[in-house]
Amino acid sequence: MAKYILRRLLQMIPVIIGATFLLFVLVYALPGDPWVGRCGERDCTPAYIEAFKREYNLDKPLLVQYLLYLGKLVRGDLGTNFYHNFVAGELAARYPTTLKLALIALVFEAVVGIAAGVLAGIRKGRFIDSFVTVSTLVLISIPVFVIGSVAQFGILKAGLKHVIPVTASQGTWQQLMLPGLVLGSLSVAYVARLTRTNLVENLRADYVRTAKAKGLSNARTIGVHTLRNSLIPVITFMGYDFGALMGGAIVTERIFNINGVGGFIYRSLNQQDGISVVGAVTCLVLVYLLMNLLVDVLYSVLDPRITND
Repeated sequence: MAKYILRRLLQMIPVIIGATFLLFVLVYALPGDPWVGRCGERDCTPAYIEAFKREYNLDKPLLVQYLLYLGKLVRGDLGTNFYHNFVAGELAARYPTTLKLALIALVFEAVVGIAAGVLAGIRKGRFIDSFVTVSTLVLISIPVFVIGSVAQFGILKAGLKHVIPVTASQGTWQQLMLPGLVLGSLSVAYVARLTRTNLVENLRADYVRTAKAKGLSNARTIGVHTLRNSLIPVITFMGYDFGALMGGAIVTERIFNINGVGGFIYRSLNQQDGISVVGAVTCLVLVYLLMNLLVDVLYSVLDPRITND
């Protein structure tokens, strides 16, 4: 296992280089001047533009710009944005809020989604199975911004905004509860359907019939053997989904006025702050790679027959 983890960590190096280079090209090779609008209503003077280019290495070839950025990245420096703020500091101030939001959404989709999928799987063809199938299809069909807006309106209409806040500007657990449930609503549907499909398939497997023939109860057969095998693709989905959630749900954070990573990326794009965009997305790449590694490690925990060596 240790050799596998070390090998995967080494494999991350070319992935990070390739992803950051592609991102760097997309951000800085596209037309547009990042100094536009930084001198008020008047156009910036040529002297200001030249100084701006020198400060952020924009006067150098694109490959040289990337190599200079990569040198800073190796030292853990994500750069200083166009407003003279450290990108690492900006992300450090916002990631705790986004982490709370992602954890709420992940717990919600894990508990509700897996429970609904198990109930639908063991009751295949019955009312609960049909109910879960239809309800998850409805959730998949509704955009997140619609669910968020309706949830906000319902709370305000019921006069419960003091109990369940409709904004999360401070990023407390209570304020993030509603947006976390909204953010996890779509994933709940996918987790439930994925759990049900795999559970139904595994219940028809030969080892399940053998376990029942040996006298094992349905609870032990499903809970100990069948469910563990059925959760492998579910864990895969949830691992990648958590990486996406940690990236900051831009739409959800905008609806609920959350000062998280998603809002930071959105604002940086609008302000053409390429350094902030590259730094934030680089962190997202690292989160995805680490979650991918964690998912692979969890495979061997769920099924010891799976080895990573």
